[in-house]
Amino acid sequence: MQPIKKTDIRSLDLAQLQLHFTEMKEPAYRAKQVYQWLWQKSARTFEEMSNLSKELRAKLDLNYAINAVEVNNSQFSNDHTIKNTFRLYDGNIVEGVLIPMEERMTACVSSQVGCSLTCKFCATGYMDRKRNLNADEIYDQVVLIDEQAKKNYNAPLSNIVYMGMGEPLLNYANVLKSIEMITSPEGLNMASRRITVSTAGIAKMIKKLGDDGVKFNLALSLHAANDKKRNEIMPITEHNTLKALAEALRYYFSKTKNPVTYEYIVFNQFNDEIEDAIELAKFCKHVPCKVNLIEYNPIQFADFLNAEGDKIDAFANYLKSQGVNTNIRRSRGKDIDAACGQLAVKDTATA
Repeated sequence: MQPIKKTDIRSLDLAQLQLHFTEMKEPAYRAKQVYQWLWQKSARTFEEMSNLSKELRAKLDLNYAINAVEVNNSQFSNDHTIKNTFRLYDGNIVEGVLIPMEERMTACVSSQVGCSLTCKFCATGYMDRKRNLNADEIYDQVVLIDEQAKKNYNAPLSNIVYMGMGEPLLNYANVLKSIEMITSPEGLNMASRRITVSTAGIAKMIKKLGDDGVKFNLALSLHAANDKKRNEIMPITEHNTLKALAEALRYYFSKTKNPVTYEYIVFNQFNDEIEDAIELAKFCKHVPCKVNLIEYNPIQFADFLNAEGDKIDAFANYLKSQGVNTNIRRSRGKDIDAACGQLAVKDTATA
């Protein structure tokens, strides 16, 4: 006899779940209780749902699955950053990071197993994209990292960044669904302004963010403000030129009024000259924005080096002289390969 194929219960919204309960001859209010257990209380098994009868829990267990994410391994950095490998229900692995700082606790979460893009400086870009993460799998990363923050640092998460493995805008529906549940009173009830989604620059999807009127923050991994250089390190620009991105960003801002953050890794002898800063300052005129200058974190697949400190300072000073809000970001978790651009499941990465 074939085993019953179980439905992923968290793939159902409340209305769909209520319909399922009606078909099971169960009262609709029970669906609301289950929904609360799944999203507000982050239940990982039906057995935890203590206000349901044993019979109903058994019926749910027979027909539905909670594809809960589990912590497979955790590494602790000298700077207190924690990198996690998360095991998904199908055995795939992704990574997520807790970045503790005095003023905030930040979770960096993944949106794909591997990545759809092949950025030359990023370890994840050397992995094949196996699949997109479901919304509940992204949600679970946040829940597990929040538990970790409370356990290790006695503080809840304050911020979430979609800057882990994968290109979030190429998993658009699941990313937005995860944010919907993270920010919903029926979920984690976190503020949208505490969430940042980072993209390598998918112009048409940036426009869609505008059409959808999103409330969270948008960060664009720019790294060069001319197409030739950008295409050398980010083979994405053929259909996403700086002109196309500028148009998309203007459209996005017109719809949301949200300023944009540009992430700019300063590579030694590649994009660290004042001429590069001039190009970046010019690009910054398209929409209200700020720039994060990021030090490069080495990976085994690439030969890039971090720019010299005086070059980064000069670069920042020029941007500031042009009225650009500029910050220099220092890496966290570099010693455990948890820093920006270093996330890769080692045994599945290919050079």
